[in-house]
Amino acid sequence: MATTITASFAKLRQNLEITDLQASTVSTRQTNVRKAVEKDFTVLRSFLTGSYKRSTMIAPLRQADVDIFVVLDPSYFKSDGHASLLDKVRATLLKTYPDTPRISRNGHAVTISFTDFKVDVVPAFNRNGGGFLIPDSSNKRWISTDPTIHETYMSKSNADHGGTVVPVAKMIKAWNREISGSFVPFYLELVAVEIFSGVTLSSDSSAVRYFFDKGRERIKTKVKDPAGLGEQIDPLLATKTVSDAVNRFQVAYDRAIKAEQFAKNGNTSAAIVEWRKVFGDYFPAYG
Repeated sequence: MATTITASFAKLRQNLEITDLQASTVSTRQTNVRKAVEKDFTVLRSFLTGSYKRSTMIAPLRQADVDIFVVLDPSYFKSDGHASLLDKVRATLLKTYPDTPRISRNGHAVTISFTDFKVDVVPAFNRNGGGFLIPDSSNKRWISTDPTIHETYMSKSNADHGGTVVPVAKMIKAWNREISGSFVPFYLELVAVEIFSGVTLSSDSSAVRYFFDKGRERIKTKVKDPAGLGEQIDPLLATKTVSDAVNRFQVAYDRAIKAEQFAKNGNTSAAIVEWRKVFGDYFPAYG
C-alpha cells in the first residue's frame, strides 16, 4: 500500500521483481540443464537469453520462461533436421529429468515445465556471417537470429536513460499480462526502446503514459529485429485485429491521463484507482 504516486510506482517496480531466492534457483537450474545437454551433445557454448537475460522478466516466476541457447557442433546440423534435432534434445533431457511434470517440443525449443517455472532449451548452430540458426519445426526451416544483439540493444537503451527503460518496459509487460497477453512481449520491449529514443524519462508515470500515447499509432505495424537477421516482429498475440490493438492502447492512455489529472488535483487515492485499472494488483492499493 502507498499514499503517493512516486511511492506507488516504486512499489510497482518491486512487485515486478523475482526474489533473490528465485534468482538463485534459476541460476542453479539453468546450469544443471546445460550440463544435461552436454552429456549427449558436443556443445560449443551455451548461454541464457530471453527476458531473463535482458532483465525484463516480470514476476511471478511461475508464469515465466527461462531461455537457454545451446550452440551445437555443426556435425549435428541437417538441412531437414529441425524436428529430429528437437526430439533428440528432448530425449536427452528426459534422462536427467524423468519425473519432471512435462518435457515437450515446440516449434523452436524443448520446454521443461518444472513445478515453479519453465525452461526453454533452444538448440542452435553458428551462422556464417554471424548470429545463429535455430530450428523452426512448425514451418520446416531454419531461422536466423542473434539474441546477444537483443540483449545489447536493450542494455544500451537502459544505460542511455540512466537505468529507467528496463523498469518501464517491465511495467508495460505487466499491463500486457493484465489484458490477457494481447501483444507479443518482445515486441513491446523493442517498441519501448524505439519510442523512448531521444526522450527524457522524468518519471515512471509520465513514461508509461507517453508509451501508451505513441503506441496507439506504433502498434499498427511490425517492428524490425534489431539483429537484422530475423523477420519483422508482429505485435498481435491474443488480440487479433489492429483496431482492437489500437483500442487497447487508447483505453490505457485514457486511464493514464485520468490518473495524472487526479494526481495533479491532489486526489492521490483516485489516481491510484486509475493506475490499478492499468496494472491490476501489481500496482499497490492506496493506504
